[in-house]
Parts: sequence; C-alpha cells; structure tokens
Amino acid sequence: MSSNTKDSSKGHGKNKPSLTKASRPRSSTKGPLDVEDDPLSSPASSAPMSPSPAQLSPNPNSTIRRSTSKPLPQDPSSPIANIGENRQNDFSFLLRPEIYHPLTPLNVPQAFRTSAKQPNPNSSPEELLAKGHFRAAAIAAVQELTGSSAVGGLDPRNSKRIFDLLYVRLACLTLIEATPLAAQEVKALEDLNSVRTYVDEATGEHLVPWELRVLNVRLQALGFGDPRRAVMSYHDLAREARQQVTKAAGKHDNSATELWKVRLHDLGIKVASALIGMDDLSGAAHHLKTLRSRGDGKLELSKALLWLHLGSSDNARECAERCTDNKMTEEIIQALCDMAEAEYELALSRWRDLLDNSGKGDEMISVNAAVCLLYLGRIQEGRDLLEQLVDSGLSSHTLLFNLCTMYELCTEKNKVLKVKLTEKVAGLQESPLGWEKTNADFKL
Repeated sequence: MSSNTKDSSKGHGKNKPSLTKASRPRSSTKGPLDVEDDPLSSPASSAPMSPSPAQLSPNPNSTIRRSTSKPLPQDPSSPIANIGENRQNDFSFLLRPEIYHPLTPLNVPQAFRTSAKQPNPNSSPEELLAKGHFRAAAIAAVQELTGSSAVGGLDPRNSKRIFDLLYVRLACLTLIEATPLAAQEVKALEDLNSVRTYVDEATGEHLVPWELRVLNVRLQALGFGDPRRAVMSYHDLAREARQQVTKAAGKHDNSATELWKVRLHDLGIKVASALIGMDDLSGAAHHLKTLRSRGDGKLELSKALLWLHLGSSDNARECAERCTDNKMTEEIIQALCDMAEAEYELALSRWRDLLDNSGKGDEMISVNAAVCLLYLGRIQEGRDLLEQLVDSGLSSHTLLFNLCTMYELCTEKNKVLKVKLTEKVAGLQESPLGWEKTNADFKL
C-alpha cells in the first residue's frame, strides 16, 4: 500500500493491539501543543517562555560605570563587540570541512552515472535542485560552505546563506538514502536553543529557518540514538509556535497566525510519529486523540495514516468522516482502511472511482490500485499499470520499488528487467521531484 507519505506503505501490514494500556499516568495539565481555537487546546498557558528582545539587549538602566576616556580602536575582525554595539553571530564552526562526509556515486545505477544529463560541477545548489539533482546539490552546498566552490569562501556572519546551504545539504542527504550521514553531520549545530549562538541580539528572532529547526530535531534524535530527544524537542518548538500564534493574533496578522497554527498542527503529528517510533503505542494513541480537527484534509489524512500504523482502522475512518468538505481525501482514507482490513476488491473499486474523477495520471492512486491488483492475484494488470506510470514520466521511490517487487514475483530474471528500468528512468526529463535515483529505488 502506498500514499503520498513515505510510511503509508506500512499502514495495513501491522496491527498492534496495545492501545488501551497507558505506559505512564497522563497529566491533566495543558502542554505546549495546545492553542487557542485550535484542535490542540486552550490559550491559558501561552505566556512567552523565551527571552524577549529587551531581555537580550543591554539594560539601559545598568549600573555599569562607563569610562570617560576615549575607547581604544577595535580590531574589525574581533568577535567581541563594544559596549552598546550589537554582537554579530559568528558561524565559522559550521564551515569546517571535517564536518562533512564525501558522497560516493557507487550506489547510483550505471545508467545515471553515464548519462548526458549529469550536471555541471560548477552549478549552484539552487540550479541543481531545480532539476532534481539532489546528490550533486548536497555536494555543491558543502563546497560553498567550506569555501571550495567557484564562488569562494562564505562570510561566517552570513547566517541566512549558511543555514540555507545547511538545509539543502541535510534535506538532500535524506532524499538520497543517506540519512545516517545527515544524522552525523547535524551534530555540528549542537543546541539550537542556545540564545547566545542562534538568536539575533538586535531583533530577538531565531536565525535558523523553521524548516531546518524541525529537520534538526529528527536527525539529532537519530544521531544521538535518543528518540525521546525528538519528543522533547518538538514540544520546545510547539511552545514557541504557540507564543507566535498569540503574538500574531495580537497584531491582527491573520496570515502569520494561520502559518503558525499550521506549524503547530504539523508538530502535533510529528510528536505522534516519534512516539510510534519509540514503540510507545498507547502514548501515541492518547496523543492522537487530543488533536482536534480543524477541517484540514491534509491533517486528517496524516492522522489517519498514523492510526493505521497503530492498527486502528476505526479511528482512521473517523478521520475520513471529518473530511466531508474534501470528498477526495475522505475516499482516499476509506480506501486505505479497506486495504488495511484486507478488503482489496472494495479498495480497488474506490481507487478506480478516484482515478476516474481525478485523472488517470495520479501516481499515488494508481500505485495503490496496482497493489490491490497484486493482492488479488492479478499481478500482470498491476505491473502494466505501474509501467504506464513510468512511461508517462513518473518515477517516485514508491512507484519504482513496487514495480521492481512485481518483477521479482513475475520472473527469476528480474535483474535484467530492473536494469532496463534504470535505463528508462535515466532517460526521463529532469524534474524538481528528483531525477537521479539510487540502487535501493530499484532493489538492486
């Protein structure tokens, strides 16, 4: 089974029963994932917890005695600021070459390594991302960070560029099946909650982009082998998101308020996912039940997938019932639930109805329909459906992996078919969704 999330393929494969026995007593207090008129709770505890800009600036009423003598000239390269002068954050510790690992092309199929579409090594990370060259973009990001690219070295105080490049590097590593490397490299960031290192002294704003902060949580938990770290860190981010919701609402900034609410809901889903990763199934179930609906089809789909991981199709169907304003999402959830309950004929009927309504080119729907055909013993039909998707220019990991699985079930000479598939995919047009693939995509 497949969906537009990476883990959905496991939704009907596991049925874990221990949902009622709590792993620890549950607190009745409201946590940082609660927010006003938000599925997550009340605003009662929304007092700011992080330092305000005023707290981060020198106190004008300080009793420090200032010398009346002329101050000595300061070396411009010195990291120490004069009294009353804003300190500029120095991130030279992130520009050291020894932090970053070399990337080998050995796990890339030959058809891609020898393709004329291989990019110019002097291309910028942005150009490479636009064409789906994730491995090359990860390499280019490090070259610019360490000063080994054609553009020369970076100013260690240019926080925006440094963190943009770091996000490209780490995100691309996860996209090319190199998450273990990303989990090691992210350790260089150390504690992103450090006010002195990562907060702008003049504005009080965090210097690290939100997307990188969220990715950092997962990768550091993997790198340090401590899954509980992720749950605590997501709650720290949620506390900040609640503060930002309150701040934006006070300014009547509706767009900012909605942005931070979406981020808060996303963190709620990530907490549940992290608890499942820890095998705290009762904790994950309890947490999911506290996430109230806000009429967001994407959120309900995410919740439904997590419920299916927990083996509760009934709760997943309740998510579908809350998507009455989004008929397509409702039917997708119902079809996934049918598959989880081994009702493949019914699920196939739903997927075909969705294909008729959305167009034959919907990859997620078509892949799930093909999986149903496989379980119904109609493997050739499923194989033909997936091959048609590749011929149309689609090439996601889920699509390729399922097609290669069908090759393995169809013939003992499946390696020949897999190699031909690599050649076909390498001949497709470059796309921001990703062009170069790895051996794992083709089960080689």
